[in-house]
Amino acid sequence: MPENIDEIEISIFDTETTGLKAETGDRIVELAGLRVKGQNRLATFDRLINPGRQISPGAFAVNKITPQMLESAETPGIVIPEFLDFIAGSCICSYNAEFDLSFLNNELKLLARPAVNNLIVFDVLAMARKLLPNLSRYALWFVAKELKVQTTQKHRALADVEMTWEVFSKLKVICRQKGIALDAICYKI
Repeated sequence: MPENIDEIEISIFDTETTGLKAETGDRIVELAGLRVKGQNRLATFDRLINPGRQISPGAFAVNKITPQMLESAETPGIVIPEFLDFIAGSCICSYNAEFDLSFLNNELKLLARPAVNNLIVFDVLAMARKLLPNLSRYALWFVAKELKVQTTQKHRALADVEMTWEVFSKLKVICRQKGIALDAICYKI
């Protein structure tokens, strides 16, 4: 991995789901990504997914994705492989990566495909906890507010990706100021 984080391609991604637990049958209903290098946008991915099951009332209250919005959406069998092509050759980045990766890997399992592996992961939530240890909470919107990010969280995948990128960009600056090495803010799966 290059020493300079701005020299590598990173795919920032987010999911919206039918509920909070992939292990109990919840599924991805929206998957978005933004591929960047430094501050340059390289590509965008934004797709609704018809999971073949209902969205829980709690998830709908957050993401406002209706069954009607998903009726004509493509299935995971089409969207997930396209997303894997989108992130190929890049590091990945997410706010609470464990959550998003658990859902992505669950979809891959249901498709009889191997889990994502051999990737460098930047978890922006973990970065925020490490670099801003005295915050009272670590919700994306709260960290963004503390970092003076102007974007409002909408709980839709692409909008959350945009906010995550802004927060990630500000946290990279803090890393540089504190002399924190790249390998201290990422991990390999």
